[in-house]
Amino acid sequence: MLNVTSSPLPDHAGTRRIGYARVSTADQDLAPQLDVLRAKGCDPIYSEHASGKQADRPELLNAMKALRAGDTLVVWRLDRLGRSLPDLIANVNELATRGVAFESITEAIDTTTASGKLVFNIFASLADFERHLISERTRAGLAAGRARGRSGGRPPALTLKQLREARLLLTDPDATVTAVAERYEVSRTTLYKGLRELAAKEGKA
Repeated sequence: MLNVTSSPLPDHAGTRRIGYARVSTADQDLAPQLDVLRAKGCDPIYSEHASGKQADRPELLNAMKALRAGDTLVVWRLDRLGRSLPDLIANVNELATRGVAFESITEAIDTTTASGKLVFNIFASLADFERHLISERTRAGLAAGRARGRSGGRPPALTLKQLREARLLLTDPDATVTAVAERYEVSRTTLYKGLRELAAKEGKA
């Protein structure tokens, strides 16, 4: 289950406040985020133009590398840090295990406080619950298919909803591409292709 670690941060938590800002397209303005982060005492601030769906966000990686125990990573809004809820919580968990705090200004979340930690544990529980529901539906669908002696596939097209559901399911370490493909009665190749097309489409958003 995903959850924010309960390990206490060092007594010197907040020694440095490092900011991270991101906008999705080149024509969007970073200035409002930078102004807010500076007002919150962030120095340095890492910033970039990159879609939230992109895995490659070099300035976020640089910010994560720069952080040390006792520092705080500050963002303007939660969706600046994670591509999805599981991704967001995984990033915050990584920070917490390193003794680094996290603050999101818009949502007023600060993991150095009990209330901030509670909010993230609730988020983590909801993400875990959603994955379990999808996993259960997958197993039920496979069992029903076997009971009916179903074989072969259906037309290869998957809806956007199905692709997003499949992508979320694949974040579960116990899920396999084969099982997820069988759930939607498509081949592994079709599933891979659909997920690539989905990532490309969201990357342009």
